[in-house]
Amino acid sequence: MRRGVAAALAAIAACVMFAPALDAYLKLGTTINGRVLSLHWTQLPIRYFVTDRSVAEVTSQQLQQTIATAFSTWAAVPGVSLSSQFAGFTQVGPLDNNNLTVLGFENRPQLDRVLGSTSFTVDVITGDIVESDIFFNSAFAWSAAAGGETGRFDIGSIALHEIGHLHGMGHSALGETQLIAGGRRVIAKEAVMFPIAFAAGTVADRTLRADDIAGIEDIYGTSAFRQSSGSIGGHVTKNGSGVQGAHVIAFNPKTGKLVAGFTLSADGAFTIAALDPGFYVVRVEPLDDADVTSFFPGSFNVDLSFQPAFYDKVVVVPRGGTASGVELKVVPK
Repeated sequence: MRRGVAAALAAIAACVMFAPALDAYLKLGTTINGRVLSLHWTQLPIRYFVTDRSVAEVTSQQLQQTIATAFSTWAAVPGVSLSSQFAGFTQVGPLDNNNLTVLGFENRPQLDRVLGSTSFTVDVITGDIVESDIFFNSAFAWSAAAGGETGRFDIGSIALHEIGHLHGMGHSALGETQLIAGGRRVIAKEAVMFPIAFAAGTVADRTLRADDIAGIEDIYGTSAFRQSSGSIGGHVTKNGSGVQGAHVIAFNPKTGKLVAGFTLSADGAFTIAALDPGFYVVRVEPLDDADVTSFFPGSFNVDLSFQPAFYDKVVVVPRGGTASGVELKVVPK
């Protein structure tokens, strides 16, 4: 049996709906018979095709080279086991039902806030991804220029984000936005996997950040990596009850790295994995600076009514182990 799911990166507002996996980060998942399965690839290398379709300023060859670079960027993260293989150009589009993993341009002017979208065919017994397609919306102006181009979205940045989804990564909430007419504008962000893109013209999202790196390490980390890294686990509570959908951030003062996760169950439990051993400051905040449907399905009961809070102790993450019992108590707004 197979099931299809999809994700999208927005120019102004985000639109992604997933059943989240009950583990660190917001890994993509699907619920089968009451079990939540993280989406992942087990058949490597990932063989993909690129639609032989150009747009103004980006040829299909430039798109293929950009996609190859994005795959290589994710695979180059230390401690992960990932590989991909370009299988050739094709005349079929990424939205065709063809049992192939295809990436390419599609003209979808009705999706006027969606720059790109990733969809999957999943083995519902194991959570294995058996096919994934990505389309880049050619209704927008694109650029493959090394330094970007004013008024055009950088295909390298958007490809890196969408290929993160293709690997099973969900959205990160490490970013700051400002409400504008029709949606939100990004002020700053600390993750390529933040659901809202930078404005046209920037190439800032061609580089993975600490949260992106920890997320891919958590899904595809080798045994040696898991033995050398650690995690933080605990609960977020309000008036003695669990807080669901809270955003929990671990900050390493020595390295300056920010890695975050969410409380994904009614008891407010969270785990943040793939952390460097060392000392961390832990903070919790409501997910009130973005559209919550960018992170959770509409049926998910996200609690936004509490004040941000810090854990009252420095957390020591052990090598190959978990700093457990971190209890973050918040108060209502």
